[in-house]
Amino acid sequence: MSKTDVVQFLQNQVALFKEFPADRLAALVAASRVATFERNEAIIEFGEEGRCFGILLAGQAEVATIDERGEKHQIAVIKAGDLFGEMSLMTGDRTTADVIGLSPCKALLIPQDLFSTILVSHPPAIKFLSRIISERSKKMAAVENRQTAASAFQKSEDPFGFDLKSDEPMKILVINCGSSSLKYDLFDTGDENGGARGSVEKIGEDGTRHTFRSARGEVVRNLPRGGHREALADMAAGLSAAGAGVIRSPDEITAIGHRVVHGGDKFTNPVVITDEVLAEIEKLAGLAPLHNPVNVLGIREARRIFATAPHVAVFDTAFHHTLAPYAYLYGLPYDYYENQKIRRYGFHGTSHAYVSLKAAQFLKRPYNELSIISCHLGNGASICAIDHGRSVDTSMGLTPAEGLIMGTRCGDIDPAVLVQLMRKDGLNADQLDHLINRQSGLKGLSGLSNDMREIEKAADEGDHRCLLAFRTFCYRIRKYIGAYVAAMGGLDALIFTAGIGQGSAGVRSVACQGLEGMGIRIDEVKNRAVTNGAAIHCISIANAPVNVLVVPTNEERMIARETLRVLNSRHIAAILRNQEPVPVPIEVSAHHIHLTQELVEALFGQGHQLTVEHELSQPGQFACKEQATLIGPKGRIERVRVLGPARKETQIEIAMTEQFKLGIQAPIRESGDVRNSPGITLEGPRGRIALNQGVICALRHVHLAPEDALRLGLRDKYMVRVRVEGDRELIFGDVLVRVHPNFRLAMHIDTDEANAAGIKTGRIGYIDGIQSRN
Repeated sequence: MSKTDVVQFLQNQVALFKEFPADRLAALVAASRVATFERNEAIIEFGEEGRCFGILLAGQAEVATIDERGEKHQIAVIKAGDLFGEMSLMTGDRTTADVIGLSPCKALLIPQDLFSTILVSHPPAIKFLSRIISERSKKMAAVENRQTAASAFQKSEDPFGFDLKSDEPMKILVINCGSSSLKYDLFDTGDENGGARGSVEKIGEDGTRHTFRSARGEVVRNLPRGGHREALADMAAGLSAAGAGVIRSPDEITAIGHRVVHGGDKFTNPVVITDEVLAEIEKLAGLAPLHNPVNVLGIREARRIFATAPHVAVFDTAFHHTLAPYAYLYGLPYDYYENQKIRRYGFHGTSHAYVSLKAAQFLKRPYNELSIISCHLGNGASICAIDHGRSVDTSMGLTPAEGLIMGTRCGDIDPAVLVQLMRKDGLNADQLDHLINRQSGLKGLSGLSNDMREIEKAADEGDHRCLLAFRTFCYRIRKYIGAYVAAMGGLDALIFTAGIGQGSAGVRSVACQGLEGMGIRIDEVKNRAVTNGAAIHCISIANAPVNVLVVPTNEERMIARETLRVLNSRHIAAILRNQEPVPVPIEVSAHHIHLTQELVEALFGQGHQLTVEHELSQPGQFACKEQATLIGPKGRIERVRVLGPARKETQIEIAMTEQFKLGIQAPIRESGDVRNSPGITLEGPRGRIALNQGVICALRHVHLAPEDALRLGLRDKYMVRVRVEGDRELIFGDVLVRVHPNFRLAMHIDTDEANAAGIKTGRIGYIDGIQSRN
């Protein structure tokens, strides 16, 4: 079947495309693929990533899913002209149903991003497709449950996109410019053997050396003394050189991802680099004077060499933008934070994000259900607490000098020590900077080296200072692990990564000793058997409460992944930019309670049913006449409204300011995610119940029906920005998108957020941009 025949078929046989503009339909078909499938062959397989929207052109196929008991449920039989793959347009999840040919089939497979871009220009098609999604959602809801979605996740070999797949082959170059070095990696999404990597060391010094490796060979050459411009030029020459080179010219590079150390509080996600973005990165040089200026230099030169490709900045600090103010503020006068942005930012975010995602993949557990501690232990070292997908604390601060003892950095120190050194030894600011960053840590304590391998060897031979350095290093790690278990209220996985974390069984063993009461128990045979390859190792004893993992980090692949995801999101930005703004009603949500039927009866009497006070904006939801009292360790809040209908799990949502009144510190969570949250006592007219968990501060979110999501190009679980106009225009970031056929368009914020912004229910917001595609 030719592409022309396909266009005619769609116009005549597929209701979705009737009255669709002919030129747009032809463009859609031209960029799509016609595929043939045999009888019983999977067209879409349970658990795979939903990348395509499909139309059956010939034959018949079955849409079916398997429930948690292993029983098959047929959702639909589709024939020529019918649609499939539409559910992932709404959810963005792994597919939870198989589409299997009942006969030999032909299908048109349309890349989802392309389809979304073209779909928004034709409102009748949006209405038609949203109706199909709603109907099939109801059928899926009859058999689908959390186990089905979890099974789809578990079956996927690459749930987080680290295989770097794209609709069209791409060559993504990752550049990491240091003060005297350049490291780079090239990833080919069409050929896993088509990549390359290299480094230029001692830039600006004598003895500059460029090392380049690819599947075609290795080249090492000495370079004359020069700067980053010369190093980047030699990188481009090496990539395209005869012999080991992998490209013919710089124009073959599809995209470039740049590591940028400090994004401040301006950049909380990767961004496409423009002149304006570059200027903002330059302004942050004061927060990272050793790093950001050279990052900017590398970006400028790379934009000149690779002028036709988009460039993306990926920030070390961005992963930690979810820290709460109580976690990032120092105990200094608040003016220093407001005027000079002196606060804790954290670093190694790219590594912490990568290894925590890989741990979730290894454990076959959803990332946003895990409590993880990631220990990045190298010459630079930091620990990060990751609670249900969000960084909630990290050991580094304003600069990388805070936290753990490192190779040459001192880590945590009483600031009065520096004052004393200034007074007694006359050290100035530059000398103090050199002391805490270059002469301290393992190097300063041992008097021998900043290399843990040398320190362990000397300690084995009886060197007292090296033994002391080793024990002090491990003690600081253990102390932070214990603190972060307490901060999150529990732990599912402890990760060791980077040179020392992966390479030193001794450090892992000593750092975990004494933590058995927290469920952290290492199998020393497994621990000593860890190798420095690419494999993930589980070193905890069998059936331990906490999985202790050694996970090799790969920051370059993470940067390539983020670059690909940013570029794949550009169509959403174009959709939002080119259409009439869609007004989003804002609703202020006060504290409230969701109860199970069991607790309804415990609080209000045997057989009691919730009674409707008034309907809420979301269909089927209502405020109840029933009220209860919240009783915390410190205080109580009376007459808190119960919302109906009854749920499968009890949840109490409070605002930040109410935490203090109750004496409870609740995590910021998506509604329904109450695991390891604090408990509370509920009191009703017929009883009192003490809960072990259930109190959260709800993540701000926006409800979308499928029709809204389709016209905006959004999917369930995306994070977006919402702009609110008025006398004081402001933008809410980290707004979670929730899509469901039963939802009605509305954004929900809590009373604290509303009061701070001067917003009341009824104000209007506009989705301003996408932050991340979760």
